[in-house]
Amino acid sequence: MSHQTGITASDDLRSFFGTAKDGTWRLIKICIKDEMLQLEHKEKPKGSFEQDYDKLVLPCLEEKMPCYILLRFDTKNDMGYEWLFIAWSPDFSQVRHKMLYAATRATLKTEFGGGQIKDEMFGTAVEDVNYRGYQKHQQAKHAPAPLTMAEEELQMIKQNEVNAHIHIDSRAQTLQGIAFPVSEEAQNGLARFQSKQCNYVQLSLDLENEVVNLEKTDNISIGNLAAQVPTESARYHLFRFQHTHEGDYTESIVFVYSMPGYKCSIKERMLYSSCKSPLIDYLTHQGLEITKKLEIDDPKELTEDYMYDEVHPKVNVAKQAFAKPKGPAGRGPKRLTKQKE
Repeated sequence: MSHQTGITASDDLRSFFGTAKDGTWRLIKICIKDEMLQLEHKEKPKGSFEQDYDKLVLPCLEEKMPCYILLRFDTKNDMGYEWLFIAWSPDFSQVRHKMLYAATRATLKTEFGGGQIKDEMFGTAVEDVNYRGYQKHQQAKHAPAPLTMAEEELQMIKQNEVNAHIHIDSRAQTLQGIAFPVSEEAQNGLARFQSKQCNYVQLSLDLENEVVNLEKTDNISIGNLAAQVPTESARYHLFRFQHTHEGDYTESIVFVYSMPGYKCSIKERMLYSSCKSPLIDYLTHQGLEITKKLEIDDPKELTEDYMYDEVHPKVNVAKQAFAKPKGPAGRGPKRLTKQKE
């Protein structure tokens, strides 16, 4: 597996990994420093896995900085002790840090040795990764209940990490399109949207400098959404659609790609189209659960009824009656034959 960010383990960390799996250590905390994976903290066991969990894990969690935590189980497999891998990415950390840790996650697993990782957890709040959160994680794995947002993001990361091509400082050419880096101002705008300080974000492409820029953030109603869409240039929009569905209050994040037809240059149309999928992947990696993706060429389409029908499409339960197939053409009229007497 390739290193998605170019970040690898330091020599000291590799050396430590070589001797750290014999049962001496209960907890290992790893951080990214100086563009390398480095050992930040380690703890020896003080009791059982259950007794040590909160005592050792919680002090390692920083409010604004992601990290990786490896916690040793008391069980073994053919390769030795089994470990729990925790990816901590707090809500209040910088978007750049979240992206960097998400993209380097697969590399750390490879450096440590995936065969000894029995289970994985991803969390943005303490409640996601404390011992009670771990118990809920276990219950969710074996129950048909819906996944939490954090578990859905972990599932998405597992499915995509092999083909991840995220880089924080440069664009990456992939089969899915062109990934322009997101400006710091745009990252801050997305962070405000994610923390619900605003319900609308508009992003644009700087075609010359090849960067995703922030155009505006705002709190608007669905009735004012169409007025935000430019009629002379393309844009990307994120809107938190607040509504009721079947009597329940619901919030759905809708991604809108607006392209006003041939009023835009060929270059603009091509770049906006090529950058759309990588940008959606980037947003998903930041924890934004996009409910619906729309493409429009006329802002007047963005009415409340249209948005509702797209987010909650009507299901046609009527079954089409069986239609007897027609016979081959050109046979002519049926002929009556008379029996011979």
